[in-house]
Amino acid sequence: MDAGEAEMTRFTELPIRVEGLSKSFGDVRAVDGLSFDAEPGEVTGFLGPNGAGKTTTLRMLLGLVEPTEGAATIAGSAYADLDRPMDVVGAALEASSFHPGRSGRDHLRVYCAVNGYPESRADDVLSIVGLTAAARRPVRGYSLGMRQRLGLAAALLGDPGVLVLDEPSNGLDPAGIVWLRGFLERLAAEGRTVLVSSHALAEVQQVADQVVIIDRGRLVRAGRVDELTTRRVFVSSPDAERFVPVLESAGAEVNRTSADALEVVGMSAPDIGRLALEGLVELHALETRQDGLEEIFFSLTRAEELS
Repeated sequence: MDAGEAEMTRFTELPIRVEGLSKSFGDVRAVDGLSFDAEPGEVTGFLGPNGAGKTTTLRMLLGLVEPTEGAATIAGSAYADLDRPMDVVGAALEASSFHPGRSGRDHLRVYCAVNGYPESRADDVLSIVGLTAAARRPVRGYSLGMRQRLGLAAALLGDPGVLVLDEPSNGLDPAGIVWLRGFLERLAAEGRTVLVSSHALAEVQQVADQVVIIDRGRLVRAGRVDELTTRRVFVSSPDAERFVPVLESAGAEVNRTSADALEVVGMSAPDIGRLALEGLVELHALETRQDGLEEIFFSLTRAEELS
């Protein structure tokens, strides 16, 4: 087994399990019977609007809040029971918990000293997140996006197999968001379990392998991104009426939206084109559209409000 395979093996033993998790603050049920898994080698998007219960859930996972009911574990253990937590779990829950007069490097060196890491590890993680040039500057001069990167650097100090990140794209400019996307993909490709909470559903759709969507503390949908999002092909043809039974016999779901227009689900545009060629069906247009996580989430919340 080479070094890369050994690293993957280490990380594959670190799934996140949330089972029947609930938290009440007085009469307010912030999290309500929530269950989901986050698997190694994948980015799991933990999605929902502000106030949905995402941060409370993450705080329970990290032992910062005591659950009213249920459990949240990492590789079968509660966070508090881990021998050296930062070696297993890296967490970034906010971008403001820094001493304003301390440099980014010194901030990380404090963590290194407390956790027994060499000081050189601070420089390593600053390089990973692109903050080497700002390492000696006081944190008070950092932008919000730079503070987000510093929080990510702190989360990486122990080279953990699990990353738990709360709204990591806040404050990042477009270039920073693209960087973050690649950063999360690399972490998952190394075999790590990456759990990312966000209300930016469209952005998470670009990087997540699976998503967990909650609203008002409850699970409303969970699954793989490619299974949850629906791809539709819009067909324009003067032979639309004759083409409908051809498409349906091939297994597609077809909705005729006008005399010359069809909406097709369950078949790709190239396959539709091939069927049209074989059947001598005249085509004027083929357009593929995909419903995003935002559309799915808003349709779910509207359905709940109407029920």
